[in-house]
Amino acid sequence: MSLEGKLVSEINIKSDGDVFHEIFRYRPHHIFSMCSDKIQNVDIHEGEWGTIGSVIVWNFTHDGKEKVAKEVIEEIDEEKKLVKFKVIGGDILEAYKSFYLTVHVETKGEDNLVSWILEYEKLNPDVADPHTLMDFCLNVTKDIEKYHLTGKLVSEINIKSDGDVFHEIFRYRPHHISSMSPDKIQNVDIHEGEWGTVGSVIFWNFTHDGKEKVAKEIIEEIDEEKKLVKFKVIGGDILEAYNSFYLTVHVETKGEDNLVTWILEYEKKHANVLDPHTLMDFCLDVTKDIETHHLK
Repeated sequence: MSLEGKLVSEINIKSDGDVFHEIFRYRPHHIFSMCSDKIQNVDIHEGEWGTIGSVIVWNFTHDGKEKVAKEVIEEIDEEKKLVKFKVIGGDILEAYKSFYLTVHVETKGEDNLVSWILEYEKLNPDVADPHTLMDFCLNVTKDIEKYHLTGKLVSEINIKSDGDVFHEIFRYRPHHISSMSPDKIQNVDIHEGEWGTVGSVIFWNFTHDGKEKVAKEIIEEIDEEKKLVKFKVIGGDILEAYNSFYLTVHVETKGEDNLVTWILEYEKKHANVLDPHTLMDFCLDVTKDIETHHLK
């Protein structure tokens, strides 16, 4: 039985392929912030980031155990978006005489095919093939993809109208907003549940970026103390570009001023989807319209 082996796995990612390659070449020390449950730290011990011959030490958790791998970058190919690492120390070499990891990206349109290649020689025939380590690499890839597709926008605006009334509108009377901001919101209907309750499903007909659109949302959270309502989009035009989308609006009252905060949390379908800045502008403009309506 041969002690040498090779595993190859491919995975499509929707995030930017050039960025993915750049992370493994120049910024592997940033990966722990994208998948801290798997990689705890990455340090350079010799050379410079992104150069052949540089020595990198990885602290990671694999098969439920904290481990260390000392690796040297053996090959870089910018055209193929490829980086090849040779393991020169750490836990992996307790079972393998030699071990190499290669990661490269092939871009086709909006999709990027990430290939992982593990090449190894076992110390003895009883050593298992490193399938769980391949799973580890694929799961790290998924975490990096999700990190780059996930985003959050936060904006604040002061209003002079009553903060309690503003919160009450979004909790109990969103169907009244069309009368306060008719050029932006044409209609709001409840389809399930009751106004102002968690789990109720609301349909919004609105005009955004010059187009008539629909959003089906469920109220996911209500916090009276914080004057907060959180909506989860579960249908409509927004989900044509995003896998998930949440809108949170809350009000903080200080004297005569009321600070309205909008939070948009989202996961894009692919890297070419823009961050929803125009939708944030829409929310802020609706806020101004509601303020103006109540100050008249």
